[in-house]
Amino acid sequence: MERTCLLLLLLSSLVYSSLGQGGDFSLPASLIVSPDRSQFFEYESVSLSCEVQGNSAGWRVVRNTLRGYLSECNTDWGKQQGSSCIVYLIPSDSGVYWCESGSGEHSNAVKITVHAFLSVSPDRSQFFKYESVSLSCEVQGNSAGWILKRYTVSGERSDCGGNWGKQQGSSCNVSLTPSHSGKYWCESGSGEHSNAVNITVHAGAVILESPALPVTEGDSVTLRCRHQGTPSDLTAVFYKDGSLIRAESSGEMTIPAVSKSDEGFYKCSSSKGESPESWMTVTDAGPSPIPSPSVPVLSMSLPRLLCSLLVGSPYLLVTIILLVKGCRSRTQG
Repeated sequence: MERTCLLLLLLSSLVYSSLGQGGDFSLPASLIVSPDRSQFFEYESVSLSCEVQGNSAGWRVVRNTLRGYLSECNTDWGKQQGSSCIVYLIPSDSGVYWCESGSGEHSNAVKITVHAFLSVSPDRSQFFKYESVSLSCEVQGNSAGWILKRYTVSGERSDCGGNWGKQQGSSCNVSLTPSHSGKYWCESGSGEHSNAVNITVHAGAVILESPALPVTEGDSVTLRCRHQGTPSDLTAVFYKDGSLIRAESSGEMTIPAVSKSDEGFYKCSSSKGESPESWMTVTDAGPSPIPSPSVPVLSMSLPRLLCSLLVGSPYLLVTIILLVKGCRSRTQG
């Protein structure tokens, strides 16, 4: 009977709190995810921070992946930067993340999923006619049913292996012609999409070698003005969004640490001609964290949990006192 009464007390406390009647019950720490979302593409980055009430010493970000591996940030994954853990994501990073103290207290838990990603090799958005590119669908779990698709500038939508491209394992190898210019992506049988990449095939003498895949804030990026053959003069002039940046005698321009302001359309020109324009995407390295609500992980001891609930609501306290009296009278009877 005593055990039944204790269980009844605990159940009533938890139900009362979950219905919002038990006052403010907060966890000792919160896991803040930035950008504030739970789904990412491969090679995107996410910042995970522990916001702690009081002293944050001893708190760290912990995860349990879909494969069942329990580990801390800065071991074989993530990079600790101050109070944050920066993770450059790959599909095996999918799992549940939370903050944990040395004494075993937990924050809320957040599930992060890393989806299929279209990789490009070599990683550039412009090619000369007859060059080759390898496009691969990198998928979390089973890759069966994923197909590389494209939408050309002429309005043709088709799959690799039809009238273009050669399927080799999970990759599609393409010998390029100008008609192959367009948008490429991976798609599953159920209609899920990966990121999309724009590829331009140029029949002229000059192209701009710029990354087709997004770059992360703080990365060093080099843009190269490339010529067919070996020109006697390598000097190139670089433009962003139609405006002159500068001329470089080496034919390449390096941005030591890219920022969001560097995102835009780039092109180059030389004595041999002008390249097409290509868009360079810059992803966020981790802005100011924005709290995201999620289901808390309760790891408090029973006495501490009950005390937190009782202090928050005198009405709950009266209810529990009445329950205790009822239990005692039944036990004594």
